[in-house]
Amino acid sequence: MSKKRILTGDRPTGKLHLGHYTGSLRNRVALQNTGEYDMYIMIADQQALTDNAKDPQKIINSVMEVTMDYLSVGLDPEKVNIFIQSQIPELSELTAYYLNLVSVARLQRNPTVKEEIKQKSFGGEGVPAGFFVYPVSQAADITAFKADLVPVGNDQKPMLEQAREVVRSFNNTYGEVLVEPEGMYPEGIEGRMPGIDGKAKMSKSLGNAIYLSDDEETVKKKVMSMYTDPNHIRVEDPGNVENNTVFTYLDAFYKDKEHLEELKAHYRRGGLGDVKLKRLLIKVLEEELAPIRARRKELEENKEYLYEVLRKGSENARKVAAQTLSEVREAMGIEYFKGL
Repeated sequence: MSKKRILTGDRPTGKLHLGHYTGSLRNRVALQNTGEYDMYIMIADQQALTDNAKDPQKIINSVMEVTMDYLSVGLDPEKVNIFIQSQIPELSELTAYYLNLVSVARLQRNPTVKEEIKQKSFGGEGVPAGFFVYPVSQAADITAFKADLVPVGNDQKPMLEQAREVVRSFNNTYGEVLVEPEGMYPEGIEGRMPGIDGKAKMSKSLGNAIYLSDDEETVKKKVMSMYTDPNHIRVEDPGNVENNTVFTYLDAFYKDKEHLEELKAHYRRGGLGDVKLKRLLIKVLEEELAPIRARRKELEENKEYLYEVLRKGSENARKVAAQTLSEVREAMGIEYFKGL
């Protein structure tokens, strides 16, 4: 019985942070280690350039940063294919064909695109065409590998649904060639970790992230500045656990769940200070991040190995994408010289 295929990945716009770790990276390692899936993990540099075209060096540098983060958390290039999107030209050709199956009006209705346009403050007619059509590019990425499963955040559901629509439209028009993917979504708070300010999703652009590569002192400073309960002024005051960023992080990382429940009860009735909780969180995060940081340090000194991982992964990925593209062309009747 063949393994189910998974496609997932990240935009390389900087180092990865704890939001990426809890929302996707940790789960990818778990899926990898089951041995039950054929996994392709894409560094989506072309997608990142849709809104960073005037700062290409940022993307170029980030490709290596993301690769180091992947390997340092435990992704194994012997078990998964890590590849660079721009090194698979077949994806661009598939995108060109799929664009003819999607209307401008449908792209304009995509909630994720609308929200991201607002966040990036493009304004009116300032939206780059590449950014506007990137849901179609994502459909090409997913279908090129005939992915059965696509692990994404809950905010990306509209993107996956648009990919499914492209598959149905293509298959209805040209025959059953493409695989309609299913989403894999994170459960609970881990799918949307708040930033240290407690006000928004952890984000590089908002400056409220703890990075996997942050040193111990930096993590300590960020945790000590973390948002808690503004009404918990004195130690003896009853405190609110819900929407308290420190407890949210402890929920995600502290393994002693019985003790955590005791701490929550103590905090609610009063007598437990924020500083004590933050010191515990610092200890918990250091236990998680220290081995990741150590592995990353080794990788920083072995760039040749990183390039080899990406080269091999991209070669493997291109073979799969090329096969799908050939099937798409044949279904469309444009493999004009096949067999000649």
